[in-house]
Amino acid sequence: MIARREFITLLGGAAAWPLAARAQQPALPVVGFLRSSPEAGFGHLVAAFRQGLGEAGYVEGRNLSIEFRWADDNRERVSALAQDLLRRQVTLIVANYNAMPAVMAATKTIPIVFVSGDDPMTRGLVVSLARPGGNVTGVSFFDIPLAGKRLGLLQELVPPSSRIALLTDPSSVSETELRVLEASAQASGRLIVVVRATNEEEIDRAFATITRSGAGALLVGGGPVFLRHRRQLVARVGRLAIPAIYVLREFVEVGGLMSYGASQTDAYRRAGGFVSRLLKGEKPADMPVELPTRFELVLNLGTAKALGLSIPPGVLAIADEVIE
Repeated sequence: MIARREFITLLGGAAAWPLAARAQQPALPVVGFLRSSPEAGFGHLVAAFRQGLGEAGYVEGRNLSIEFRWADDNRERVSALAQDLLRRQVTLIVANYNAMPAVMAATKTIPIVFVSGDDPMTRGLVVSLARPGGNVTGVSFFDIPLAGKRLGLLQELVPPSSRIALLTDPSSVSETELRVLEASAQASGRLIVVVRATNEEEIDRAFATITRSGAGALLVGGGPVFLRHRRQLVARVGRLAIPAIYVLREFVEVGGLMSYGASQTDAYRRAGGFVSRLLKGEKPADMPVELPTRFELVLNLGTAKALGLSIPPGVLAIADEVIE
């Protein structure tokens, strides 16, 4: 027979086994997710990021944790949030381009995955696309060569004499893209009116300028400010009653006429894959930057009808998605 004291000792040890086992389990890796934008309106990017993680076998709460931070377009807050993630002892950080300067200044050792619509080399994120070096790599949906294609699609919808306005955010669009557009317009005999805006107030003034210019069509450039205010921006274009083409499908989903460009949603999905590779031991210095692999032309026929436009059969035939 087992003595009473021995039985209590055994029982106590058995009760402690699950606690000991739990104590020995490694903590979940923590992924920092930082965007310079507000959280509202960008849930689809978070969903795409989670999808990419899930495709690689990572599920939030099961085998990793994600700390989300949103800076509401406040540059000072971006830096504070980057430091906050470091205090949280994150394993790595995912950031959009506008958050990258603060994140790169905060750490030279923690792996960083960027998702950017800018040229990662020109913007100083990496020294090489094939071998980024340092602690930074990522996914780009940089697509300057498509600027001329967008202009060509827009030209299909308006008379040859129509003037085309370009609304651009100089903090997000390079001069290279402007030169590509101007060269394309010159080759076609078009006059391009370039209007710049970096915030909501300047967007209001830009549309007043577009109206005075007598432009018959509008090409809207990329950038987080335009994306954040896409509903208001599309509504303003609607009041002008002219055809417009955008960089991202998100504008067409809220009533814009058409978009052609790389998929930002797909870029965030692929960023999830980058995170999984880093968690499995790969080094950012050795992970080539991924460039756009998916381009899409999206049309909104309801908007076309409201404008009294007939989309040419050739344009309809190459559309990846048509919204009725």
